[in-house]
Amino acid sequence: MKKKSNPSPLEQRLREARLERQADGGDPALRAARLALKTFQSRRLAATHADLLDDRDSHAAVMFFLDELYGTHDLSQRDTDLERIAPTMQKVLPADALQTITEAMRLDALAERLDTAMARLLGPAFGEADYIEAYREAMERADRERQLDLVQALGDSLSELVRVPMLHGTLVLMRRPARLAGLGNLQQFLERGFSAFKRMRKPREFVDTIVRRERAILERLYARHPAPFELD
Repeated sequence: MKKKSNPSPLEQRLREARLERQADGGDPALRAARLALKTFQSRRLAATHADLLDDRDSHAAVMFFLDELYGTHDLSQRDTDLERIAPTMQKVLPADALQTITEAMRLDALAERLDTAMARLLGPAFGEADYIEAYREAMERADRERQLDLVQALGDSLSELVRVPMLHGTLVLMRRPARLAGLGNLQQFLERGFSAFKRMRKPREFVDTIVRRERAILERLYARHPAPFELD
């Protein structure tokens, strides 16, 4: 009898992210609460980083984070695509590209877990004060700090990945085969992230700016600052 191989780190992270997204168990109330929370967070992030969003150099990268990692749209098809193609990806993609995707899914899973914990406390209707309290109560501070560590790691990986020769051309060549294989959502995710960082002049500086601001907000939230999101 053939022994079943252990899942790779990428496959493990993909499964974790999918399961976290399914944590509402089909409960309409929890699903609505999660959607309301994601909408709030996306708007808050857009406001905090409005200067980066307005900058032509970094606009696409901000939108990638807002849509693909903090967005409100249904990612179940992307989850399915990634899990289906993961074994092939591990054969054809370079190690650093696989590492970047794995880090994205690790961040994805943690963000979904944090969102579910907060949504259970908040419900679908809440204000900023409710959000701030739930932020502190839903999970441990270490989980929040770990989330920012993962954002930093993912941003750094993307900054390095765009320097890999011919990788962009490989992604472009994958467009038609991906569509034919029903993997269009996955292709868009990979190419969008790569292209957004490739066009920036200083991608590492962009990542450092976002993480620095978010760490400052984290500190202010736990210090019970009266206006934690209003950075100088």
